[in-house]
Amino acid sequence: MAALSINRLSKEFGGTPVLKQISFDVADGEFCILLGPSGCGKSTVLRLIAGLETPTAGAIFLDDERLDRLPPQKRDIAFVFQNYALYPHMSVFENLAFALRLRGIPAGQVAEKVNDVARLLEITALLDRRPQALSGGQRQRVALGRALVRQPKIFLFDEPLSNLDAALRASMRVELARLHRRLGSTIVYVTHDQAEALTLGEKIILLDRGAIQQVGAASEIYHKPANLMVARFVGTPQINLLEGTLDDNGRTFFCADLRLNLGGLFNHPLARLAGRALTLGIRAEDFELTDGSDAWISGEVEWIEDLGSDRFARFTCARTALVARLGRNPLPRPGDKIDLKVSADRLHLFQDGKRIEP
Repeated sequence: MAALSINRLSKEFGGTPVLKQISFDVADGEFCILLGPSGCGKSTVLRLIAGLETPTAGAIFLDDERLDRLPPQKRDIAFVFQNYALYPHMSVFENLAFALRLRGIPAGQVAEKVNDVARLLEITALLDRRPQALSGGQRQRVALGRALVRQPKIFLFDEPLSNLDAALRASMRVELARLHRRLGSTIVYVTHDQAEALTLGEKIILLDRGAIQQVGAASEIYHKPANLMVARFVGTPQINLLEGTLDDNGRTFFCADLRLNLGGLFNHPLARLAGRALTLGIRAEDFELTDGSDAWISGEVEWIEDLGSDRFARFTCARTALVARLGRNPLPRPGDKIDLKVSADRLHLFQDGKRIEP
C-alpha cells in the first residue's frame, strides 16, 4: 500500500504564502498530476512530500504514517528531477546502482536489480556509458531507472520531460503510461504541460497561486472547468470567452456590439440569470459550420490556420474575435462569411469567475 494524504498543507517563504492550506488524496497505485502555471506552488508540494522543505502548517501522511515528521532518507520516496541529476563521473550502471550500494545491498543483488530495470527501460546497451555520451531521451530513461531500481513506495516527478523536444516528449509520455500500467506504482507528477496532464493523469489537481482550483479526471477538467482560470489554462486553442450581460428577460446575451440568443439556444429563458453579468465560454471544436438556416452566430473570416490534422478559423462577429475548428469541411477564405451553430450542452457559463449551470 502507498496511499498519500495531504491535509491543509501551507508553505511560506519569507512571509510570502506559496501554498495555502491545500488538501488532497492520492490512492494506492494512482497516477496523480499536479498541473498549473509556473510559480503556482506545484513543485513546492513535491519538495514538501520529499522532505526537501518543511511545511509552515499542515500534515502529510503516507498510508498511516506521518511523513512530514520523518527525515528525507526515511521516507521511502523516489524523486525524478527536471535536470536528471545524474552523476557525470559514473557510468549508467553505477548511477543506477548508487542508491542500492548506499543501503548496503550485496553486490550480486545490486547487479540483478540494475539489470532488471535496464531491461525494463531498454537501456541495457547503455550501462557502460557516461551521461555525457547519452541523448536527452536516454538520460531521462536513466533518471527514471534510478528511481525504479529502489522500488520506493511512491514516485515524485518534477517536470521530467520539459527538456526534451516535442517528438521525444510524446514518446516518453507513452513510455511512462506503459510503465505505470505494468508496475501499478503510486505517482505524483508535476507539469505545466496540459498535454502531459490530460494524457497521463488518472487524477488532475490544478493549482494556481498556491490554491487548488479543481480536482478531477481529465475529461471533467476539460469539459466542466470549475472556474475561469481552469477554462483558460486547459485547452488549445484557448477557450473563447465572451464577457457580457443577459437581458432582463433572460434571453439575449449582450457582449459589446454582439447579441446572442441564449434563451433560444436553451429553449427557455434563463430567468434566474436575467440582468446578470456573465462570461460565456465556447471551445473552438464546439462550433459547427452550418448553411445559415440554423446559425446561432455568423462572422467574417480573418485568417485560416491549417495544421494538417486540425484547421482553425479566426473570425469576427460585431467586432468580437473568436476561433472555431473547421474539421474536414471545405476551407473558407479570409473575407468569407461563415455561419456556425453550437449545442447548449457545449456552452460554459461563469458568474463572478465561477462555473454555473443555466
